[in-house]
Amino acid sequence: MQRARDMDDTWGARMRAAQGGDTAAYRHLLTEIAAAVRGFIRHRWGAFDGVEDVVQDVLFSVHTVRHTYDPVQPFRPWLFAIVRHRMADAARRHARKAAHEMTVEVLPEVFSGAEDSPREHDEIHRLRQAIATLPPGQRQAVEMLKLAEMSLKEAAAASGQSVAALKVAMHRALKTLKTRLGERS
Repeated sequence: MQRARDMDDTWGARMRAAQGGDTAAYRHLLTEIAAAVRGFIRHRWGAFDGVEDVVQDVLFSVHTVRHTYDPVQPFRPWLFAIVRHRMADAARRHARKAAHEMTVEVLPEVFSGAEDSPREHDEIHRLRQAIATLPPGQRQAVEMLKLAEMSLKEAAAASGQSVAALKVAMHRALKTLKTRLGERS
């Protein structure tokens, strides 16, 4: 508990000095809080790949809002409020990314020419029909990214669309196909 108070006093003094223009104090402060933030995040999330990204987000936020620190208040609660917000942002980003990722290994196999059974033939026909009914932009995204197995960069160059637009079109196409064809395990 005493160590935490000492750190709070030290960091608070360094932030006050930094607010007064002391660049050396500011550099020391950022170095020390980076290590503390990194440890805090690792303690909470374990071996999360994005720890360094969150640490950098925290340091950038501290830099951006350092003028809001009230020198008469303790430093650590101010800092860890920022840390918690950046961790929440990272968790939301991770959840959004995971929600948009779908396993689509079925598509390349479907068109591999393996039309062995009547059931497979019917499924391939249904999939082709469903793809054909997609809006042109979505259909083009599926054809280039999944059927032709082009990279996002290659597909963007070939279609004249941005990478972001292709991602959106692909996501919408997969969502539509999933709804039209039904979930298959």
